[in-house]
Amino acid sequence: MKKKCERSFASSIGFYKLFWVFMIGCVLGVTLEVLFCFVQTGRIVNPQGVIYGPFNPVYGFGVVFLTLLIYPVFNKQWYIIFIISMVVGGGFEFLISYLQQFVTGTVSWQYQQLPLNLYGRTSLMYSFYWGGVGLLWVKKIDPSISMVIAKPKKKIGVLITWILVVFMIFNLTISLLAVNRWDQRVNNIPANGTVGEFLDKTYPNSVLEKIYPGMTHLGRP
Repeated sequence: MKKKCERSFASSIGFYKLFWVFMIGCVLGVTLEVLFCFVQTGRIVNPQGVIYGPFNPVYGFGVVFLTLLIYPVFNKQWYIIFIISMVVGGGFEFLISYLQQFVTGTVSWQYQQLPLNLYGRTSLMYSFYWGGVGLLWVKKIDPSISMVIAKPKKKIGVLITWILVVFMIFNLTISLLAVNRWDQRVNNIPANGTVGEFLDKTYPNSVLEKIYPGMTHLGRP
């Protein structure tokens, strides 16, 4: 038993487990959104939220919050989990939309065309989707991935995790800086210093428009 514990990795609700929940949520969310939009419209969309890789942190952080909040009620009735996921997911989507606009002057989604939307940042329909995703995650997906990510030896798991942590911190930071500079260019604000010039050269409008085709510049609230 002792030997088995020493070989386990990310087997409880801690940093390592939650980081891998975040990573899997980032990729799984992008995959589901691509499939959903293809079935609905027949078009392939690009819902990635960072410059490098098929990751969308909105889904990643959303799944982490769901995991933390729903973990204590894991054994409750399905509708309790559904309602909690619905409220948490919809509220999180609203918060992230507001923060994105506040920091970068942009939004990645707008739901004004949908009934029962909340300032276009979330809607009842998408809150229902969050409810379904939360229920599916708690009952089916999380138990499966928990067994998978607990298998690597601790040293290997820790090493891979920290490599990905550094990569994602860089990815999130450079994406935030590039989008913020993009909004400045849209508003005819010249580059200020070496960082701004680097962002203009490396991530011009033409590049970011391909990465974020659904992003809209609304200005800061």
